Amino acid sequence: MKFTKLKIPDVVLIEPKILKDSRGFFYEFYHQVEFEKNGIRTKFVQDNYSVSSRGVLRGLHFQVEPKAQAKLIRVTRGEVFDVVVDLRKNSKTFGCSLNMILSEENRKMLYVPIGFAHGYLVLKGRTEFQYKVSDFYSPEHERGIIWNDPDLRIPWANLGMDYLISKKDRLLTRLKDIQ
Repeated sequence: MKFTKLKIPDVVLIEPKILKDSRGFFYEFYHQVEFEKNGIRTKFVQDNYSVSSRGVLRGLHFQVEPKAQAKLIRVTRGEVFDVVVDLRKNSKTFGCSLNMILSEENRKMLYVPIGFAHGYLVLKGRTEFQYKVSDFYSPEHERGIIWNDPDLRIPWANLGMDYLISKKDRLLTRLKDIQ
């Protein structure tokens, strides 16, 4: 596996070693020892799986303490435009965002530590999105930032259609209004 720190150094791009032959392919997407060697010592307690169609936008979501979550995310089918936003008030990169394409073709994964909001836009047909989290889902600790917060200037892809956004996500607030 190749681990690359990004412009927000605590967010890590992970590229697995893929073994291919005439039968197909194989790769490890999580190996505790390899992750720890690369500074990721997160204990994951829950795996999540989401299926969405093209144009679905989910996020930007996070959970607050004491139920904050780190995430290890990947796409196993399809393609997404993935976004993380630094919410750590004392960070030099507070309010900064990162975005990248995660897909079944590139097999890239993203480690998102505690203190970040996360969201994604589905770019292709039936997309399967999987992620591990470091704490259990807790509705009372769930929060979010509106996807189109003008202060974040996220360059969402133009799909030539309106995004499909849940009612709950349409009601999220801007980063500047979060306590």
